[in-house]
Amino acid sequence: MNKKSIFSALIAIVILASCGKKQEQAPAQGPAPFPVQTVAKQDAVVYQEYTANLEGQQNVEIRPKVNGFIQKIYVDEGQVVKKGQLLFKLETQTQNQDASAAQANVKAAQVEVDRLKPLVDRKIISEVQLETAKAKLAQAKSAYGAIAANIGFGTITSPVNGVIGSLPFREGSLVSSTNEMPLTTVSDTKIVRAYFSMNEKQLLFFNKTFKGETTAAKLKAAPEVSLLLVDGSEYDQKGKIATMNGLVNPTTGTTQFRAEFKNPEGILRSGSSGIIRLPIEQKDVMLVPQNAIFEVQGKQTLYVVEKGNKVKSRIVTTSGTSELNFIVTDGLQEGEVVVIEGASKLKDDMEIVPQDAKKAPAETTAPIAKDSAKTNTTPAKK
Repeated sequence: MNKKSIFSALIAIVILASCGKKQEQAPAQGPAPFPVQTVAKQDAVVYQEYTANLEGQQNVEIRPKVNGFIQKIYVDEGQVVKKGQLLFKLETQTQNQDASAAQANVKAAQVEVDRLKPLVDRKIISEVQLETAKAKLAQAKSAYGAIAANIGFGTITSPVNGVIGSLPFREGSLVSSTNEMPLTTVSDTKIVRAYFSMNEKQLLFFNKTFKGETTAAKLKAAPEVSLLLVDGSEYDQKGKIATMNGLVNPTTGTTQFRAEFKNPEGILRSGSSGIIRLPIEQKDVMLVPQNAIFEVQGKQTLYVVEKGNKVKSRIVTTSGTSELNFIVTDGLQEGEVVVIEGASKLKDDMEIVPQDAKKAPAETTAPIAKDSAKTNTTPAKK
């Protein structure tokens, strides 16, 4: 054997020896740890959510009662005004001229009455002529009063306290009582009304949940509602459902509700939108973290820890989803242990090392199936 062959054999022996050492050093892999949670029944608060349109307690359209040019606008958009505050001044020159003519007619009719009265007293003419003259005087006074009132209508004041809306007309614009658009809208937003609708299924659930022989009794039994603003924050004032329409709209299949919120700081504005959250308490429901449940062929599945710490997949039924939890209505029993994280790494009959996960308060969303309203769920305080 030459030197080259001997050298190659030595290298091969060294490589085999090093591989053998690496295999000896590699530790045997055992069951991996996974966080688990024991299923327990608890009370929860379900928040049903409904899209709402906000309006002021009073939205008063300001319209002119007479025709005329806008002479002066005394307010600006978004300005807070008081009841009786001057808003607009319309040009009333034509009405002034008509008023002068009408006033002259009143004077002429009065002169005629004064002339005929002594003649009647002396029985020179019949009393019928005097009564006719008096009727003409009353007619002249009525015409003058109507014109004078129209002149007063040229000064437009606010009928309520509130906030000025848009101003579609400018000074010099010709306006009349037949204009499609109002001069402006004054919205009283001390109390803001939130209008929202329930479909027939949601309405039936509402009527079954809140007891009472009359609509007023059911509304009184309903809890206070909260309002989510467009930025996702919750309005700091709670509201109360004030009215419920007694009929279902046959076209839309919905019934309109109205909730009212105090608005002391003027945060809410008429015309904006929000989400009404109606809390409904549920007793003895099972909450499972959302991370524990995954979908397989359209079915909700989770892993249950069985004997020998081996996991088994289980199909479950839920009444909705949430940011953190599902409400499980079927497929689980109280006291069973479920894996709450890492489900994608598991398979049936795989052994794990269970690690108890500290249960954190959760807020969940449980929408009624196939309904437009969303539903959130939060564990109730016991």
